[in-house]
Amino acid sequence: MRRQALILLLAGAAGCAGKATVQPISPPSPQVATTAPRTAPAPAAAPASGPAPLVPLDSSQVSEIARHVTLSADSAADEAVLDQLAVAHPEGVTDDDLPAVPVSWDIDVTTWGDHERVQFYLSFFEEQAHPRFQIWLERMPMYEPMIRQKLQAANMPTDLVYLALIESGFSNSAMSRTRAVGMWQFMPRTGKEYGLRIDSWVDERRDPVKATSAALEFLSDLYQRFGSYYLAAAAYNAGGGKISRGLKRIGATPTVTTASASAAPDGEEAMTEDEDEGFSDADFFKLYDTRHIRRETKDYVPKLIAAARIAKEPQRYGFMPVSPTAPYPLDSLVVSGMTGLDVVAQLADTSLTYIREINPQYLRLATPPGTTSVVRVPSGRQASTQAAYQALPAAERVTFAYYTAKKGDTPTKIAQHYGVPVGLIYEANPWVRSGYAVKAGRQVVVPTGGSASVVVAQQVSIVRESPDRGSSRGGYHTVRKGETLGGIARRYHVSTSQLKAWNGMSGTTVRVGQKLRVSPGRSRSSGTQLASRDHAKGGGSTVGNTTTVRHRVRSGETLSGIARQYGVSVASIKQVNNLSGGLKSGTTIRIPKKA
Repeated sequence: MRRQALILLLAGAAGCAGKATVQPISPPSPQVATTAPRTAPAPAAAPASGPAPLVPLDSSQVSEIARHVTLSADSAADEAVLDQLAVAHPEGVTDDDLPAVPVSWDIDVTTWGDHERVQFYLSFFEEQAHPRFQIWLERMPMYEPMIRQKLQAANMPTDLVYLALIESGFSNSAMSRTRAVGMWQFMPRTGKEYGLRIDSWVDERRDPVKATSAALEFLSDLYQRFGSYYLAAAAYNAGGGKISRGLKRIGATPTVTTASASAAPDGEEAMTEDEDEGFSDADFFKLYDTRHIRRETKDYVPKLIAAARIAKEPQRYGFMPVSPTAPYPLDSLVVSGMTGLDVVAQLADTSLTYIREINPQYLRLATPPGTTSVVRVPSGRQASTQAAYQALPAAERVTFAYYTAKKGDTPTKIAQHYGVPVGLIYEANPWVRSGYAVKAGRQVVVPTGGSASVVVAQQVSIVRESPDRGSSRGGYHTVRKGETLGGIARRYHVSTSQLKAWNGMSGTTVRVGQKLRVSPGRSRSSGTQLASRDHAKGGGSTVGNTTTVRHRVRSGETLSGIARQYGVSVASIKQVNNLSGGLKSGTTIRIPKKA
């Protein structure tokens, strides 16, 4: 009952995602590690009459679950405002004619400060986005010193730090509508091109230090290509090829011609051709007044200018002063092979929650095996933590073990062999069923360090069951007793709406034994496959030079979700269907598909 009540309470908190007001994290006070000395596994004993009851959640597990709920709520609130920011296009916003104050920038904020779109975004941030923008401003001091230092070292304008403000609100967990990830919103291809590791163990797009270095290298390449930081920013959003073609179409005259290549963080296209450089910021605003770039790219620079103005003078625009925040710690521990983050927390005399906050790139709560990794630790504790790590036997650097089940093994027998409560086996391996034998050959994750390491072991077990994001063996999951659609979605790191779309579901009810697709397969989604079949049977149509397929709107679907499902833009769906409002369940809309 305690566990159910806790889950219900935390689920209720997640429902308030739009109201999350998470403050910047600060390192906790040093605390004494309380983990008991590790002992050798106890000898195997006779199996008990039945599996022991689950052990109660301890304070560290409660803290971890609460952290997941809070982070999910905060990220959802960020995504909602960033989505509004991407599609907001009102007209007729006027300047408030606020008096000038002695503030300077190293990007050209003043020349274009009266532009109508700059004025609109000043108003947008002041009004509709005010609560979230305040939170973004409060996050900024944690990362601003590190980013400005890197910009200065690269001989770039330090006020480009505000690009991270409009990209993600300085959130390392931010994910865009196009599935770009991290503070600098890299798509996988561009992230890998600039040296970021992205796999089932590590996603360095979430690493604020490495992602910042990659983003500045990318921006520097774009600046070398165009000779203007505003054009470079636009190319960061749209891709260098689109900006180059647009400049050629308007007859903009460069001063130098060179050859280069570029890719966009939103994954549009990489191209190598003779490119012009030596343009000016004014050329961006000439391009702005044409149809050669999309609205989101047109507004990227006005958003940057508006965000820079507010960030330098927050009180002038009605924002509260930002309290001093400890900067992101640059002290680090170098580890070899797999090391549990909970072990690092103990060695650094801090909490697992804080270690996770400052190391968001590690997806499994452990560093990857077979390689050297860098783990951030609280400022001032690098030497002591490194010394403690070197003195720790290799066998104790992870607080869980892998056990390959043999014929006749049960959770109870495995627990007795390792001398741990059977409840820990169930907690760390969600797929293990109470009262059933474990299939021979299956690997069981055993928390050998006690209940404090259950969260780590459980996360590793989940990822081992689905090593690739959103996939399982064959791309399907068989529903077990007690599972819910939301829980299955969290396990495979997808949304419930995606699961519903892939499985043609209108509700959220699942039944034991039901086989669910948990990845889109070879096509974008089951919805796309159905639409393609409809089109092949004559279910498609043509509007202008655009071929369309039909899609029946299901309960709970949104326009942006359908756009992602088919890989098209929201604007194109609106245009083909002449939509001005929301969607109604049961109606059929047309999805554009270029012939």
